[in-house]
Amino acid sequence: MLVFKKNLLLLLLIPSLTVPAFGHTVDSVGEYRLEIGWMNEPVVSGETNGIELFVSNLNPELALEDQSFKDGVGGLQRSLKVQLVFQDQKIMLPLTADHNIPGKYYVFVNPTVSGYYQANILGNIGETNVSLSMHPPKVEERSYIEFPEPSDLTLTQLIDGHTALLGDVNSLKDSIAKLENKNQESDMGYVAAVLGIIGIAIAIAALTKARKN
Repeated sequence: MLVFKKNLLLLLLIPSLTVPAFGHTVDSVGEYRLEIGWMNEPVVSGETNGIELFVSNLNPELALEDQSFKDGVGGLQRSLKVQLVFQDQKIMLPLTADHNIPGKYYVFVNPTVSGYYQANILGNIGETNVSLSMHPPKVEERSYIEFPEPSDLTLTQLIDGHTALLGDVNSLKDSIAKLENKNQESDMGYVAAVLGIIGIAIAIAALTKARKN
């Protein structure tokens, strides 16, 4: 049983020794392997995210697709940049080095529109010039992961309350018109008293609704 637990622990630890490459794309320049992908996946529009860039030496004994990031090449944050392209718009983004993993870099960005972006890796690695176009996974529409649909309940309540209040005001106007027609010769003080009572009643009703909401 003890041996089984040790083996299980090793299986859990082994993946942590390599960098996960879910949704990443890989290419090469000269003697170097380059890998990119979004930091947070799935990536959706309107959220701050970033592109991860991994740079390591190629293993000449293995095919590119069979290699993983290992023994990264550090110190490239000044010699490499990432140009992010979406349709006809471009932005140049500087690299930020990961302090814990040599050869791993970040560029931070907030993709505001869903679709496919292109990442141009420009600069040099040592004496090797780099001008490589890579394509990270598609940026999905934000509504892809939103549930339930967003709604402003407070605003809805205010609109409903305002609509009800307008109805009360219109009813009050009708009542005033009827009183004026029927009591043209009545004492104006009596009319004012009646209007005051109606106004107080409407105010109390509105306050009661507000407290319930």
